[in-house]
Amino acid sequence: MKEDIEITPLDIQQHQLSGRFRGFDIQEVDEFLEQIANTLEALYDENERISEENEALKQEQRELEIREEGLKHSTSSAEKMVEQMTETARKSAELIIAEAEAKAEKIIGKAHSRLAQLREDILQLKSQRIQMEAQLGSIIEAHYKLLKMGKTQMQTRDEDFDKTRHPQQAEKTSS
Repeated sequence: MKEDIEITPLDIQQHQLSGRFRGFDIQEVDEFLEQIANTLEALYDENERISEENEALKQEQRELEIREEGLKHSTSSAEKMVEQMTETARKSAELIIAEAEAKAEKIIGKAHSRLAQLREDILQLKSQRIQMEAQLGSIIEAHYKLLKMGKTQMQTRDEDFDKTRHPQQAEKTSS
């Protein structure tokens, strides 16, 4: 899944911002980028863990379906055997089949219950992942807007400073 994302934690950690007079504190920016990189890395790891868990759950589901088919096949075979037995053997076979069916239904019921629980867990994990991605996107967007606003304010202050420092030059450029 990491291939789908354009920016990686390493990109954030290695990105160098150019310095300007009265610019941002480089150490503070580096620390902030490191925090973002760490958060993004944690999200990657969590997403990978969820994907692995999802695959394991799918495999467990396939195994349960194979067992269910085996149980159905066993029940069918038992029914064919009953038809071939004598009347006395039929009575004892019917008792055995009834017990086997009860056990099979119990196993199938447990399997369906487990499958439903696993599906619910997957949905919850997906929901949590989506929520975390949305929160991280909001945080990044908010910080980006703050960074842009700070840059605009710094440019305005620089222009005001230049005007007060060189008033003749400011008059020439404004005319």
